[in-house]
Order: sequence, then structure tokens, then C-alpha cells
Amino acid sequence: MSQRLKKFQRLLSSYQLDGYIHSNDVNIRYLTYFPASESLLLSFPTKSLYLTDSRYLEEARDGLDGVKVEQFTHNIFHSVFNIMVQNKVKRLGFDEHHFSVYQFKQLQKACPRDIQLVCANDIVEKMREIKDAVEITQIRKCLDLNLSAYKYLQGVIRWGMTEQDVLIKLERYVRSKGADFSFDPIIASGPNSAFPHARISRRKIRNNEPVLVDMGIDIDGYKSDLTRMFFLGKMPALYQRIYAAVSCAQNHAIAKIQAGVKAADIDFAARNYLESLGLAKYFGHSLGHGVGLDIHELPRLSSQSGAILQEGMVVTVEPGVYLPGQFGIRLEEMVLVKRRGYEVLSRKDKVKHS
Repeated sequence: MSQRLKKFQRLLSSYQLDGYIHSNDVNIRYLTYFPASESLLLSFPTKSLYLTDSRYLEEARDGLDGVKVEQFTHNIFHSVFNIMVQNKVKRLGFDEHHFSVYQFKQLQKACPRDIQLVCANDIVEKMREIKDAVEITQIRKCLDLNLSAYKYLQGVIRWGMTEQDVLIKLERYVRSKGADFSFDPIIASGPNSAFPHARISRRKIRNNEPVLVDMGIDIDGYKSDLTRMFFLGKMPALYQRIYAAVSCAQNHAIAKIQAGVKAADIDFAARNYLESLGLAKYFGHSLGHGVGLDIHELPRLSSQSGAILQEGMVVTVEPGVYLPGQFGIRLEEMVLVKRRGYEVLSRKDKVKHS
């Protein structure tokens, strides 16, 4: 059994739980190193059990180490509670973020009266906030290809191409490396770049305008997330001024990163700098987020976040300024939180502070 799963089992007592039902595939993968699909993981203080159907039964038995695998044949929640009764569970934890209303009703319907359902959210997500050495190495691999893809784009993007043309070339490059995108890329030219999550269109890229590209790489489940700006032709003074402001805001935020700092303070560092230039009103989203097996993980770098940065967290820092009808600029790096500082993982020169 993995050390992660053993750690989770030890956590149950602190939540006064006798058992826990995991329904999120990514969390199950994190705990077991097994790519779960349409199955459940049931955890108890000293053991765990994987519940699946006939489609995945043999694969699970072959791929899971130290976890008993059982098959359900009719109603998975009836099977869950039969197992809970057998294991004398009285308080069963679950994460409401990972159940639909329908699933929760089925859960309640199948639940024996003497078993109490207890909402216990984000336990695994909190574990996932801190990346171990293997995870950080995997993220570095994603970033290496991410940066390589951006270097490739420098020689590809030309005026007269459509945003969709750029995507086709980018897809071909990434697939040729045996990787996938971690999310649908954003390729936004000219005024389209003023939309933070613009959809790729057939708009032709013109000379003397910016192109915003936001993309990430997925290798074996782990992900990266970077945004870069390209400019074709001569940069006007306004663009240069806004670009410099966003870059400085990003550097102000990164400089504050280290273990023990409030996540909200990182957001404020960028936002306050932009406010001093009268640009904060054009920065509507939060500053960043964690990245790992999901493209958006805890912690959130936002003004509303109550998180405290810890060593081993990997976060994005992505301030932006979006001028409606003109253009938008967003710059995004991925940063590893260290005990006394940070490392910008997404810069080839491996900028560090410690």
C-alpha cells in the first residue's frame, strides 16, 4: 500500500471517522498510483478497498498494490454500505464536491440508519497541495516540453495565419512528443486577447498586434500551465507600457513567495502594484492557483484565500491587464514554494531565491 494511502488512513481519526468513500478519480489515482475510472475507493483506519465493476476488475487487481479489490454487480452504493456494515462503520466521510445531487440521494437512500454520513471536504486535496520530489520532477518534464513548444511557436506564428492555424501546428508538435494538452489552449490575437479565456477563432492574425497563448502540457497525468505573449510587427507605446506593468506586477508577487506567507498577500502584491498605475480595474481574476494532477488545485492565490503557503507547493503567478476592444496581456510562470523563498520552475535560467 502506498505511503499516501497510509497517511490518509491515519487522518481518519482526527476527523472522527470510521471510514471514507472516495469517488474522485484523480484523488484515487493520487492515493493509489492507479488510474481509476468509474470506481470507488473505501478507506478504513487500517485498510482500504477498491470497488469496481467487471470492466475494470482484472486491471485493478493487477495494478493495485496492498488494496483489496471487489466487484459490485448491481447498485454500487448498496455494496458500499454492506461493506461498511461488515467493518462496523458508524461515521462515514465523503466529499460533497465529488457527488452529484443524484448520487448523493442514492447514497442517502442506500445508507443504513445506524451509519451517519459526514461531510468531510478537501482532505485529499490538502494532501495534494504539497508536492513530493517525484511529483516536482514530473512537473519539470511538463514544463520542459511547454517551453519547447513556445520556442517552436516563435518560428511558426505569422500574420495572415488564423488562430486555428496556430492551434493545428501546436497540436501536431505536442502530439509528436508523445504528450497531451492539460487543457484546451487559448490562442487569442489582437482584440481577442482582451478576453481572459478567449475561444480560438478563425480570425486572421494581423501585423502590429499581440497574440496571447495560454497552454499546458500533460505527461502521465501531471500538468503544466504557462502563458506567453507574442507580438508581430512594431510594438506601440501603450502595449510596451502595459507589458512592463504586468511584468513588474508579476515580479513583485513572485518576490514575496516563501513558506509561511499568506496566499492572499501574494495576490495583493501584484494587484496593489497595478493599482498604483491605475490598472487594477483591468485585472479581474485571481493571481494564480496550484497545479499538479489537476490544472486547478489548491491553494488559490486570490484576495479571498485563507491559505498559508507551505514548502513544496507549486503555484502559477499570472497577473493580467485586459483593455476592452484593444488587447490583453497576461504573463504566467509556475513557482515552487521553498522554506526560504522560491524557485521559478518555468524559466530556463532557473531563477531562484532562498
